[in-house]
Amino acid sequence: MTRRSLVILVLLVAMLVTASGSFAQGGEEFVFGMILVGPHNDHGWSEAHYTAGQYVEEMIPGARMVYLESLNAADRPETTLEQVVEDMVSLEGAKLILTTSDEFEEDTLAVAAKYPDVTFINVSGDDALTGDAPSNLGNVMGAMEWGKEIAGCAAALATETGSIGYLGPLINAETRRLASSVYLGARYCYENYRGMDPADLTFTVTWIGFWFNIPGVTLDPTEQSNLFFDQGADVVISGIDTTEAVVVAGERAARGQAVWAIPYDYAGACAEAPEVCLGVPYFNWGPSYVQIVQSVMDGTWEQGWAWTAPYWEDLTDNSKTPVGWVNGEALSPEQAAQLDEFIAMLAESGTGDITADNIDDEGLSLGLWVGPLNLQDGTPLAAEGEIVPPRSVWYLEQLLEGMTGDSSAQ
Repeated sequence: MTRRSLVILVLLVAMLVTASGSFAQGGEEFVFGMILVGPHNDHGWSEAHYTAGQYVEEMIPGARMVYLESLNAADRPETTLEQVVEDMVSLEGAKLILTTSDEFEEDTLAVAAKYPDVTFINVSGDDALTGDAPSNLGNVMGAMEWGKEIAGCAAALATETGSIGYLGPLINAETRRLASSVYLGARYCYENYRGMDPADLTFTVTWIGFWFNIPGVTLDPTEQSNLFFDQGADVVISGIDTTEAVVVAGERAARGQAVWAIPYDYAGACAEAPEVCLGVPYFNWGPSYVQIVQSVMDGTWEQGWAWTAPYWEDLTDNSKTPVGWVNGEALSPEQAAQLDEFIAMLAESGTGDITADNIDDEGLSLGLWVGPLNLQDGTPLAAEGEIVPPRSVWYLEQLLEGMTGDSSAQ
């Protein structure tokens, strides 16, 4: 081992020990590792996972989380996922590793093959669906498409200019389908609650290039949020992991502008600027992680791929719902009532979890993914009244017709 490698190893060990604390004294202990792409307190994606890990520790006696945050090329350019996994397994005794980003999908596939006695869960990936995963690797993803449809509706209820900006991360099938779900919700509510022509709704997507700001690499989300407002949008919806959109909206509102925002990922994100926040669609990984950890501990875990549906009876019940929605303070009573009506309509069409076993079943609905729908270049996606199959949504190749923005990075 070179001196440079030794230094990296020592730093990794120090970070893991700091994150996890000392070993529990006495009794059986089950250690699970969590690898985050961003900071554990980002008020977004990574914090939602970290909070879920704490929930597991509360719910399952003997469970202990170790984690590493900000594993990305900008913050830790010399640290590999394999190095982190090696330390979590060999030094901390982790039996389960949660890699919480599609950024980790390829590396998780390789590392899982190297550690066949450790269970791996890659969040948002599809290797267990495609059959590429070894038997110790599974996937889970919340069906945020529903939450994004709600977000789009909230934006359409609030907009006074008829112009909505969407702050997107990088471009792939996941981000295309989520942005498109927002558009579907906005278009529906603009027409059915506002009585406006959806063709007159401007919906613009700008991709910053990654899940959060990396100076010199991505577009600056603060600058892009301001640009949306400067160009006439009065609602900016975030699809990135951090809260710049709602912060900028709060700053502008303090100067007297009528603007609003919808953050993403984390239930508490509206706290950044509650006076302009229309609500937040959020991931709640706790219930899924409890089930996964318990099944690994019990020896009953089986490989699977799951696209988990909301708990429609209460989208704020964090003991049950994988995907939630919290109304924001900026919604008027009338808008909140209309949004509740819209959510009830979605609940009527809602189905349960989508898995590798049922993803191709006819009639499985993702809410507003019903024709007539075309892709951005005019290619038909679904005819009048036809439900878009879940697999076609998961692997969405373009944005939808009517949206402004790039469908690919090329």
